Amino acid sequence: MRVATSLLAAAAFSLLLACSTAVLVGAPDVPAALRPPAGQTVYLEALATGFQIYECSQKSDASYEWMFKAPEASLATRSGQQLGTHYAGPTWASTDGSVVVGEVKAKDPGPTASAIPWLLLGAKTNSGTGVFSGARSIQRVSTSGGLAPSEPCGAGNLHTVARVPYTASYYFYR
Repeated sequence: MRVATSLLAAAAFSLLLACSTAVLVGAPDVPAALRPPAGQTVYLEALATGFQIYECSQKSDASYEWMFKAPEASLATRSGQQLGTHYAGPTWASTDGSVVVGEVKAKDPGPTASAIPWLLLGAKTNSGTGVFSGARSIQRVSTSGGLAPSEPCGAGNLHTVARVPYTASYYFYR
């Protein structure tokens, strides 16, 4: 009985923490092109730490370039609570089983030339009943790192995969 009560109390606390975190999230200051559609409100901030994955590829004109393949990152709250993962699609998967797949709607170079661009994405599909099930728009802002490798891409390193560290803040709107 005591164990069940403790588990119930822990679950209630976690739910309360998740709800209170969602209420306190404010929308970031972004260029107009990166603002979500009218009527959508921010409900979650996820801090991403991981990699942008590139592959040295040959283009149809026989030249070479580092082609973006996928992100691979863990997502957490500001307090360090694990939220889920971010990977190809682009996809965000929560530890609660919910998933949102996005599509890029707008880009902005952001304030730092040494970081990947800021993005506005629209939800293409949602699944599950958890935190990402109601996401309609996602912003990627406050980026650091993640740019394609500066080393040349050519025949000598064709198909080489590079994992470039990056961080970003993702804001989810419903």
